[in-house]
Amino acid sequence: MRKKSDFILRTCLILGDAVALILSFAMAYFVRVHVDPRPYMFESQLLDFTLTIILLVPIMLVVLAALGLYKKSVFLGRSRLPEIGKLLLAAVLTVAALIVYDFFKGENLFPVRVMAITAVVLSFVFLAVERVVVRYLVKLIFKKDYGTRRVVIVGNSKNTEYLADYISSTPESGYRLAGLVANRKYIPQDLKIHQYSSLKEALKKARADVIFQTDEKSTEYVYKQAINRHVLYYFVPSETALSSHFGEMELVGNTPAVLVMTTPLAGGAAAVKRLFDILFSLVGILLTAIPMLIMWVILKISDFRHSPIYKDDRLTQYNRKFKCYKFRTMKAEYSGMTAERAFIKMGKPELIKKYRRGGDYLANDPRVTKLGRFLRRTSIDELPQLFNILKGDISLIGPRALLPGELRDYGDRSLILTVKSGLTGFAQVSGRRDISFEERRALDIYYVRNWSLVLDLSIFFKTIAVVLRGEGAK
Repeated sequence: MRKKSDFILRTCLILGDAVALILSFAMAYFVRVHVDPRPYMFESQLLDFTLTIILLVPIMLVVLAALGLYKKSVFLGRSRLPEIGKLLLAAVLTVAALIVYDFFKGENLFPVRVMAITAVVLSFVFLAVERVVVRYLVKLIFKKDYGTRRVVIVGNSKNTEYLADYISSTPESGYRLAGLVANRKYIPQDLKIHQYSSLKEALKKARADVIFQTDEKSTEYVYKQAINRHVLYYFVPSETALSSHFGEMELVGNTPAVLVMTTPLAGGAAAVKRLFDILFSLVGILLTAIPMLIMWVILKISDFRHSPIYKDDRLTQYNRKFKCYKFRTMKAEYSGMTAERAFIKMGKPELIKKYRRGGDYLANDPRVTKLGRFLRRTSIDELPQLFNILKGDISLIGPRALLPGELRDYGDRSLILTVKSGLTGFAQVSGRRDISFEERRALDIYYVRNWSLVLDLSIFFKTIAVVLRGEGAK
């Protein structure tokens, strides 16, 4: 599984920034009310004020994110000046955003101007100190080799030598040198033990999470290997190629590297999507808890011998298997079987081609119970997957969760598994069962390559409409 050093770093930063901002505003209140002797008109108590600030923390974090303060290159860069400048600007913009909110909502957050000024100063100080602490903690975590990414460097270039030296001597970077595929003259003497004769051998034995390519030889082949093995791919451009903008540029030490992403759903976007998934699944579970309990009882009464919840092996991001939860809709004797095996078992092998031609759908499927048809038609059978979303197995929106081996005969299968599978997705709202298997796979690949928050919101609202109208749910 791909290591998540970036996720660890950003999580620590977001939590640390949230705490620092809350403390700074609480301290600003305390200073104005209990230290400053001048009179004031302020009815809110410290607890009420702090609770209001906690609710407004997401607004403040958005400001920090917009300024690029969660980028790895800014946080771990060798110069602190860019980060300090952005933190000061963030403190000013954060308070300004709250003043605007205060104006329209009438919360009376800053009854006196000096309190806003104090909040700016304290926000900057608390954020700067907090990031020093977080930087130290992150370095300790990475030095313990927790969450670090194993790197294979491929290419005959001076950058190979520099990157190998930097990564091997800087554990706090979040990387670990795992392999080198290059001529010996480009490999530092003390790191020759990491040399491999080919990229395939290195990827197989070094258990890589990241590939850095430092020359322009066979880039298509190297990139394809990265996609197939679900590892990150960085291209380190030559000086003549530095003006090309074809990916996300960042510095690894002092070396510019371009992260060539298979999907825009990475970094901060992935963190935002995960936060939305958690909030949605929690709300969804609370709202549907009683209907799910009632359905569980009905299914249990109808079949005491088997669990009402069916757990099936499916694939999600990076080819990881997980147990997908659904209400049981099939007859027990066919559970866990592929469609081919089930139809052969019941003596109806002629249904196999009809099932596949219909986009994995068959009217009056003999494997499905009468109650199961109702559950599928209303999409109630999918409700237990809210727990899969909460656990992080899948996302609310993404490609359909695949059966192991389902894409064996199809190209670009690795692309579909670049992101988490979804409870609903682009293919589902574009016809659900009314489009072919190949068309659904093409739509899934389009989603992976063209993800955006706007696309997710569009799919979300279309899903609601499709479910309410019962389109394609058979």
